[in-house]
Amino acid sequence: MDNNLRRTVATTFKLNGFALQSDATTYLVGILTPLPENQKLLWLDRIIDKVQKQPLTSTLIKKDIAELAAKECGKGEQHEQSDVISFIEAFKFPKIRYDKDRKKFLPSNEMSSVLAVASEKPQMYHNRYSLLLQRTLHHQLFTPNVQGVEWETDKKKYNLQALEFLAGCTSKVGDVIVLGMITQLKEGKFYLEDPTGSVQMDLSATKFHTGLFTENCFVLAEGSYDDGIFYVNAIGLPPPEESSVTRTYHGNVNFFGSTSTLNHDRLLVLEAENEGAMLVFVSDVHLDNVLVLEKLKTLFQGYENSPPVAFVFLGNFLSYPHGNQSCLVLRDSLKALADVISEFSNLVENSKFVIIPGPGDPGFVNILPRPPFPDVITEYFRSAIPNAVFMSNPCRIKYCSKEIVVFREDVMAKMCRNSIYFPTTGSVPTHFVKTLIGQSHLCPLPLQVCPIYWSFDHALHLYPLPDLVVIGDKCDPFTEEQLGTNFINPGSFEKTDFAFKVYYPFENKVDECQLPSEQ
Repeated sequence: MDNNLRRTVATTFKLNGFALQSDATTYLVGILTPLPENQKLLWLDRIIDKVQKQPLTSTLIKKDIAELAAKECGKGEQHEQSDVISFIEAFKFPKIRYDKDRKKFLPSNEMSSVLAVASEKPQMYHNRYSLLLQRTLHHQLFTPNVQGVEWETDKKKYNLQALEFLAGCTSKVGDVIVLGMITQLKEGKFYLEDPTGSVQMDLSATKFHTGLFTENCFVLAEGSYDDGIFYVNAIGLPPPEESSVTRTYHGNVNFFGSTSTLNHDRLLVLEAENEGAMLVFVSDVHLDNVLVLEKLKTLFQGYENSPPVAFVFLGNFLSYPHGNQSCLVLRDSLKALADVISEFSNLVENSKFVIIPGPGDPGFVNILPRPPFPDVITEYFRSAIPNAVFMSNPCRIKYCSKEIVVFREDVMAKMCRNSIYFPTTGSVPTHFVKTLIGQSHLCPLPLQVCPIYWSFDHALHLYPLPDLVVIGDKCDPFTEEQLGTNFINPGSFEKTDFAFKVYYPFENKVDECQLPSEQ
């Protein structure tokens, strides 16, 4: 056996952050040996590309993973179209935790359960804190100066302090910056908390920067500490981080969970070949309203000759609660929608129809993430529409190179109601979007306001930033672009006179659309 080739295979995987088991190395050497010398490294790189696209739970590559990657390399281009778009349920998102000692994200081998043990609750907040801390320390304001590298003299460097540092101070300390979570440990008194302790805050003279600040929100607080009280001069969100920067630090980590076996370059080519591809997003689709069904028929007529990649429908799908008949009404309403779609054969064959439940829809308890509708409700729709996709809330969509997160919850309205300080300048959507980016989380609210399964909190993380975030909220529609990411709210379909959003992946552009009103 070629020892040089064996060494090359092991080294190449190691350079990409993986370790090969002995039998996996033997297998790869065996399939690469018959190839011409100028082809071996090329095929080895292809195999590594396939490995990186798999939902790995460890950086140790076993033989079965290597075999699967090698088989995928041998597939022809006829398999590519099925890999162009993929859908990932929240309960299948990769669970990745930051290891502060190794300074990298690693897959978590812990089993997640909706009935989590008590220790999972503090661990949930600790994971959020660790993610934001490492992101903050990447920012140029908090990175230490490197010897021999010039730094602009007018740019000041800052040091983060842990709360245990303040607890050990016996005299007044000024100009302190702390990363912590806002809590209310005593009625009417706000505290700042991190893994090392907590301290009461005095917010009487605090300047709040851009954002919506609620309990359980992580902030950078600057001020002075004296006699057990942290007198906060300014509060702001942790500094944001562009997706490209995140991938520079953690390049080979599969945060998103996509299982596409096509490499990034090939996906970009397919994306360019379908530059007119689009995804249509419609929220609050009240199927128990006859007028809504008529408008959806008009919508389908408009797209019949140029089918979108997908129609993404977000709940609520019922305009009001129907008591103990809600499941039956929803089943019949979905049947009516399927019958309408069936009239457009071109759409049935070429478009995906994605259904995502809303907070007011019948089914499972309203705790996030919420599973898809059960089969008893969707059976007819699935049989009538083969391209139907019933997803969890939230869920993720990968189209070619573009990453899309879809979430249906009145989260902006809830954040406005529960904010400890409501901004007096700027637009609310801008404050809202910057808060989500700053928190790297879809729902940074107290659990009593928006319950979350502790073990599945990672399903609501926004890190790294995707290309598109769809927030279905009952508030007015908006489109905000921040750090190369589009944040959109389609608004309530019926209440906005049948408005919806259309996303063009190739251009990374969003169009605001509306059905014509009846004359």
